[in-house]
Amino acid sequence: MEFNSCKEFKIGKCEGQKEVDGETIPLVLNPPQANKADFESLLLALKKNHDWLDQMIIKHSAVLLRGYDVSKAEEFNDIVEAFGWEDIRYVGPAPRTHIYKRIWTANEGPLSEFIYYHHEMVLIKEYPKRVILYCEIPPPEGGETPIVPSFKVTERMVKEFPKEVEEMEKKGLKYTFTALSKNDTSSMRGRGWQDTFGSSDPIEAEKRANALGMDVEWLPNGAMKTILGPRGLTKVFDGRKGRRMWFNTVVGMHGKEHSSALMADGTEIAENVVKRCQEIIEEESIQFKWEKGDVLFLDNYALLHGRRPSLPPRRVLVATCK
Repeated sequence: MEFNSCKEFKIGKCEGQKEVDGETIPLVLNPPQANKADFESLLLALKKNHDWLDQMIIKHSAVLLRGYDVSKAEEFNDIVEAFGWEDIRYVGPAPRTHIYKRIWTANEGPLSEFIYYHHEMVLIKEYPKRVILYCEIPPPEGGETPIVPSFKVTERMVKEFPKEVEEMEKKGLKYTFTALSKNDTSSMRGRGWQDTFGSSDPIEAEKRANALGMDVEWLPNGAMKTILGPRGLTKVFDGRKGRRMWFNTVVGMHGKEHSSALMADGTEIAENVVKRCQEIIEEESIQFKWEKGDVLFLDNYALLHGRRPSLPPRRVLVATCK
């Protein structure tokens, strides 16, 4: 089905949209007419055109459904299930709460904190292909979910640091991350190991960590230190124009309180390289203001995403799919 032949949606606009390499990010889809903004009409349109929409998510990296009356988690779950994509359980440090069937809260860390740009579950063997976000309560100020075309970061890093990028690519990367002994919701990464690995038994938790490709070290304070590596720096995915995605979390984990990022052989990554990469990611970011009922589909292979600091209240729910 060609781009404009989908009569069930009207192409819209939102502030902050960018044209990247000939594609508009995000692609905004509105109801075709006012009487088609109800939830049932949307669900019908999605079921009828899910293949087309999937193509659009890959073509544009992000698709924003806006102007529809999506009012609760149960309806968001119906939208997610309309595609027939398999669920993938979230594994990671973010404190989250299960809401309904496939729906969870997004990171519940303090709203005053910036959640750094990342590909969802980038360090785990199996990561989601799609991340779907739903805005139930838009924040009065801030709280955007900025997105970054990952291949642009690689392009610019290769241009500015060809030798360093080649060395990191060749050696691979090693990360450490410490999961606390219990949940601490005052931290962005305050998820305890019991919650992270879904078991209060250290032997079982360690087994689960190993199955996800992590080595484990237990610390005297009861926290669990996980070591991941070697991991790649960039990745090329099928059907995405051969683009090299910046598929790592060097900036997010380098030299932080609970984490580190090194080359796999233990070589330090130069501070100036990390700092400049952080600037590039920020320069390439795209963001819009959340509106109530927005549903945002992200191609997790192609985009990094984060969360800007926000005033309360803000409630964004999430589903992750294979």
